[in-house]
Amino acid sequence: MSDSANKRTALYDEHVKFGARMVPFAGYEMPVQYPTGILTEHNWTRENAGLFDVSHMGQCMITGQDFDTVARAMETIVPADILGLGPHQQRYSQLLSEDGGTLDDLMITRHAEDGMLYVVVNAGRKDHDYGWIGNHLPRGVSLRTLDGLSLVALQGPKAEEVIAKHAPQLQTLKFMHYADAELSGIRAQVSRSGYTGEDGFEISVSNNDAVKLWNLLLSDPLVKPVGLGARDSLRLEGGLCLYGHELDETISPVEADLMWSISKRRRAEGGFIGAARVQKELAEGPSRKRVGIKPEGRAPARDGTIITGMGGREIGSVTSGGFGPTVGGPVAMGYVETQSSAPGTKIQLIVRDKPMPAEIVKLPFVPNRFKR
Repeated sequence: MSDSANKRTALYDEHVKFGARMVPFAGYEMPVQYPTGILTEHNWTRENAGLFDVSHMGQCMITGQDFDTVARAMETIVPADILGLGPHQQRYSQLLSEDGGTLDDLMITRHAEDGMLYVVVNAGRKDHDYGWIGNHLPRGVSLRTLDGLSLVALQGPKAEEVIAKHAPQLQTLKFMHYADAELSGIRAQVSRSGYTGEDGFEISVSNNDAVKLWNLLLSDPLVKPVGLGARDSLRLEGGLCLYGHELDETISPVEADLMWSISKRRRAEGGFIGAARVQKELAEGPSRKRVGIKPEGRAPARDGTIITGMGGREIGSVTSGGFGPTVGGPVAMGYVETQSSAPGTKIQLIVRDKPMPAEIVKLPFVPNRFKR
């Protein structure tokens, strides 16, 4: 896709002003890094507060007569417990195909207004997701896209301190909950969530207010802008799945080790698209599992690297890999045969046609610091 075919977020000019290197990503021109570089941005987010433009993500609202009606409709589409959502509570889930593969992962929030669910989907899948959800909703429940909104993420151990200067009540916002707030006069919907493994907030705001909010937050010396490069290294160290890598249409939530996102009731009752495979794999065990991988030495193993056992037999492949700045060395995630998935298992990674020693390790590489 050429640059001319890509969309731009409301913050595009701000990224250029800050000297960002812009790249095509999921149909948008997005900042991969700023002049200080990915390593500096990664470490700044781990120690202070990084500000990310994630406005390319899809925001939409599922609406109906009341919460019960909308929640029951969504429970036919996703495996999460939607009926059990409390007011303002947020939940992670997946869209599954009829055969149980993952079409996308998404965040679902019970909105303050009755009969409304606020949903955020991945940028590269949003048109697909809007169509899929819309086609599977019953009469009386509908999907409305929120195209006039931007989304930014303030992430890191100082994020709470920063945001409290503009909206003190957000200090007490619980993890995976949202609140309507004004940040120095800017109306926003703020959730305590993120994709870095750190505490933080995702802030949905009108496109018209996006630049004002961006500069307001960056006026704090604790905050620096961070691009897609560090976002990826942070989520990899945090053991967080990325659609198109750890998740795709062939991979189930059981294989991806995401069963924590499916409640006991939903596992037992089923009733969602793809439930047959999920329930079968829960009962019998999956044939492969997502694992953490720690290569020996300094050479990283990239997406697509073949994994073999010590005898040389192929047992899986790497889905994400790179240098982990906080770990201080290469890290990776991938899928291997279940019998080879136990932490401590010695494996080989075929890098440039040569076997490189590595080990299966427990995820995450860096402990998550979500404020629970």
